[in-house]
Amino acid sequence: MATNIPLILRAVLEEYALPWDGDHGVAHWARVYENGLHLAGETGAEVEVVRLFAVLHDSRRVNEGHDPDHGPRAAEFARTLRGRLFELPDHAFHLLHRACAGHTHERTHPDVTIQTCWDSDRLDLGRVGITPHPSLLCTEVARRPETIRWADGRASFRKVPEFVREEWGIEPDEIR
Repeated sequence: MATNIPLILRAVLEEYALPWDGDHGVAHWARVYENGLHLAGETGAEVEVVRLFAVLHDSRRVNEGHDPDHGPRAAEFARTLRGRLFELPDHAFHLLHRACAGHTHERTHPDVTIQTCWDSDRLDLGRVGITPHPSLLCTEVARRPETIRWADGRASFRKVPEFVREEWGIEPDEIR
């Protein structure tokens, strides 16, 4: 059974400290979600982990700048939601927790699901004027020039994917 992302998003946004339209807000999460699904199709990553990472990894930021503990806070927040708003087997939850906790400070990880999560986030650096560099990406598919161009073009123009309104139930005027 697929995880109910809109339900999880509502829990995240109830306590989200930053503007929904900020650099680390809803549109970023949606592009990370889309990036992750695109990558997982080739990497074989655990899709439910990738989906949850996208909406949780920046959910506990307290500012848009330097916030070194936001990843570990997001990982602990995920722990509070497990069993209430989503179910994951222990192994998959460990991957989600590790991906959230380490996504800012760690370069790579041996697990392909964690690599996919981190690449899905790093491919969205264009939103802050940084083109992702292949040497900072973990997976072969993310390092491809066409993948970087695709993701960076969406990030640079701060594209809000249609599913934000259609599937997540969040109207564009709420995040713009």
